[in-house]
Amino acid sequence: MKWVQPKFDVAKLKSVIKEVDSYLSERDRIREEAIKLSRDVVRASGWAITSLHKGDLESALKHMENAERYAARLKSLLEPYPELLNSGFANNAFSEYVEAKLFIDIVLGKGLSGPEDLNVGIVPYLQGIGDLVGELRRLCLDLVRHAEFEVAWRLLEIMEAIYLELRSLDYPEALIPGVRHKADVARRLVDDTKALLADLESRHRLESSIKKISGL
Repeated sequence: MKWVQPKFDVAKLKSVIKEVDSYLSERDRIREEAIKLSRDVVRASGWAITSLHKGDLESALKHMENAERYAARLKSLLEPYPELLNSGFANNAFSEYVEAKLFIDIVLGKGLSGPEDLNVGIVPYLQGIGDLVGELRRLCLDLVRHAEFEVAWRLLEIMEAIYLELRSLDYPEALIPGVRHKADVARRLVDDTKALLADLESRHRLESSIKKISGL
C-alpha cells in the first residue's frame, strides 16, 4: 500500500460540529420542557383517579381536562423528535393519561377509546390499559363495602377481558416493553379479586339470610 498525504478539512469539521451542537442544544431544551410536561400529565391523571375514587366526579373531570391538555401539548412538542416521543418518560406519562381516561370512561358508562382516539402510541396505550386493572380492582373493593356486588362483578369481567386480550399479544419485550409483565400482574389481580368477591358475596348473603330469619 502506498501512503498518500492525509487531508483533513478542519473548517468543515467545525461547521459540522456547530450544526450538531445546535441540534443537540435544541433537543436538550425540548427534552427538559417535555420532562416537566410529562410530570404535569402524570400529576393531573393521578388526581383525576384519586378524585373519582373519592366520589368527586366534578373534580375528577376537571383534573382529566388538565391531563388531556398537558398530554396534547406533550405529543405536539415531541412529534418532531421520535426518539423522545418513544422514550421511557414520555411513554410513562401517556400511559398514566390513558389509565385515567379509560377509568373515568368506564365509570361513566362510555365506550372504549382506542389509541387514535386518545392520540397516543400503541405502547403507552397498552401499558395504560394494563395498569387500569389495578384501579378497577380498587373500585371493586369499594363497591363491595356498599354491597354493590352486581356492579363489582361487571368490573371483574372487564378486568378479565383486559387480561385475556393483553395475554394474546405474543411479541418480544422490545416491541411492547412492560406489557407482558402488566398482563402477569393483571392475571393475579383478576384471580384474587374473583376469589374475594365470591367469598364476600357468600358472607353477605348468609348474613342477610340470618337477619331475615331473626326478623332483624
